[in-house]
Amino acid sequence: MQSVDEKVAAEDSWRERKKRATRAALVEAAVRLAAEHGVEHVTVDAISEAAGVSARTFFNYFDSRDEVFVMVGAESSARVRRAVLDAPGDHTPLEALRDAMAVELQEIEQQQELWRLHAEVLRKSPELLARSLGAHMSEEIGLAEAVAERIGAGSPLFSSDQESASATGTEAETEQRRRALGLYPRLVAAVGVTAVRVAVEHWCVRQDEIAFTDVFRETFEHLAAGLPTPQVPA
Repeated sequence: MQSVDEKVAAEDSWRERKKRATRAALVEAAVRLAAEHGVEHVTVDAISEAAGVSARTFFNYFDSRDEVFVMVGAESSARVRRAVLDAPGDHTPLEALRDAMAVELQEIEQQQELWRLHAEVLRKSPELLARSLGAHMSEEIGLAEAVAERIGAGSPLFSSDQESASATGTEAETEQRRRALGLYPRLVAAVGVTAVRVAVEHWCVRQDEIAFTDVFRETFEHLAAGLPTPQVPA
């Protein structure tokens, strides 16, 4: 028989899964509509209808229509930061980051088409692309802050209790956060983010040859080894 605490935890887990599913449905609907009709012709009402929710529900997840294209990874980034902080103490920062990212990327092989469509939508909308790049840069700073916190060099501007330290704040606040960080946390975060991008791009053109999980694992093995020159068969 479940205890009260177990029931509460199960309900919270169910609510979290439902929220993630709703957010994912809104993102997918928006991306597919934009890919088919163009971003300028996509409305909040159309996105909500395609996702099977109300426009009011849409605004529970996103502040504006454009955010659904720009802030697609905000919740994922928050989970990665939390996982980095909660990783076992004997893990290096790179190992903690690798494992945290691996969990979030488990479904990438099933979502490859959506990733491709999203990239296509952004390429066709310079304004959204610029905003998306800015959001990614801010998320990278949030990740660096988590790494700094993990190694005991935490920024006074970062709280481990924050659910989303990434894509908020003015340009001046973002610059202040950069200045508060040391080189090592920023480098670990940047290397991890770049490694994921390269692994995805490498796998996308070799899907018939290798699984994404194998590419991801090999990428971080190269990093952990210090990127020595590989032995090329004669």
